[in-house]
Amino acid sequence: MEFFTTISEQFYKCFIKDDRYKLLLGGIGVTLKVSLVAIVLGIIIGFFIAVCNLSKKKVLRGIGLVYTDVIRGTPSVTQLMLIYFVAFAAVQWDKWIICAIAFGINSGGYVAEVIRAGILSIDKGQTEAGRSLGLNGRQTMTHIILPQAIKNIFPALVNEFIVLIKETAIVGYVGLVDIQKAGDFIKSTTFLAFMPLLATAIIYYVIIKILNIGLKRIEKKLRQSEVR
Repeated sequence: MEFFTTISEQFYKCFIKDDRYKLLLGGIGVTLKVSLVAIVLGIIIGFFIAVCNLSKKKVLRGIGLVYTDVIRGTPSVTQLMLIYFVAFAAVQWDKWIICAIAFGINSGGYVAEVIRAGILSIDKGQTEAGRSLGLNGRQTMTHIILPQAIKNIFPALVNEFIVLIKETAIVGYVGLVDIQKAGDFIKSTTFLAFMPLLATAIIYYVIIKILNIGLKRIEKKLRQSEVR
């Protein structure tokens, strides 16, 4: 009984007293906003960098190579701080927007390789078939190659989104209150570590679990036309 009494007291102190649970609710909104905008931006950037990497022009290939090499070779927290405190230092935008841009740029380096691998996984015969039908290179890519590649890379993109949600826990370095930072505030206010950390872990787990279920259903629909 003493154990449960202690737990209930800690729960009240961490989440109920002074409406501290609202910090976590606000943090959930921030995490989701940053992650959603970042993954969309990352896919857009990743597609163009993948095209550069697959280009026959040396300049474009060089741009793609340098971008992916720098992004994948440096810590995301360093990139975030450079973009926030240097590149956007004079820009009066909301913190979450700048953070979303930073994570989008970071994600683009990884998504580019996923898209490149997905395009290369499509048999060259598909390109030849498109050309034989009278389609040009752009039409062949848009109507034949990409629809098939999307099915192949969708699981990897889902994984990138999940990783991105967890990586946004570092936005506290620039003063943005996400789920992790909200838990840190509760911990520093109450001097209790277990309950806030457990709460943040559960929230991240539930978000990612729901995301997994939803995206697996989408993947299943994408593959309905395949014969197994």
